Amino acid sequence: MSKKKAPAPTAQEPLKLDAPFAGLAALRDALPAQERREPAPVKGPKAPPRAVVRYERKGRGGKEATVIEQLTLSPRERAEWLLGLKQALGCGGTLEDEALVLQGDQRARVRAWLEARGVGRISVG
Repeated sequence: MSKKKAPAPTAQEPLKLDAPFAGLAALRDALPAQERREPAPVKGPKAPPRAVVRYERKGRGGKEATVIEQLTLSPRERAEWLLGLKQALGCGGTLEDEALVLQGDQRARVRAWLEARGVGRISVG
């Protein structure tokens, strides 16, 4: 069986794949002008005024852990912060009572992350 090839485009016919969105500018200009609205600022929970970050090995079978305490957050907010920390730092972690516990020595990185979130005073030990 022989396959028929599509004819090559001539110089007078532009390829349709060259500018697939070329006609959109004309359509956009035909639309009525509207006010440009800026998005409303996202109002998240207020950052806690204080956090204590410490390094711990006792009672963990020799494993290193970074413990973040004294965050005055609701249980839901604590879970959200823990998820954000784990994703940002690429480590595991869990909630223990009122504290966030991350695997490994993450003190410097946690401090930077908390500062970016707006925590007022951060004590690292």
